[in-house]
Amino acid sequence: MSNPHDHPTALKDLQDSIYREKILRARAMTREERFISGCQLTNEVTDRIFQGVMARLGTNDPKSAWIEAKKRAERLRRANDHGFYVSENHSS
Repeated sequence: MSNPHDHPTALKDLQDSIYREKILRARAMTREERFISGCQLTNEVTDRIFQGVMARLGTNDPKSAWIEAKKRAERLRRANDHGFYVSENHSS
């Protein structure tokens, strides 16, 4: 099997295929299933952020990790509020 990194178009095709698959799967879900999926995704991302902060701080203390994670989230919120950070608009 060839390495997709050797062929940029093959990698892009693979990414597009995965994206299409996710869209079709989401469209087939009920509203309740999409809501539950969104909650699960939020929980997974929050856990990754928390684990990343713990690793970055080199601590096993959950309280200090949550304090730091909250500080980082607040810093991002302030940057977003001031227009320093703008998420990409996919609607155009």
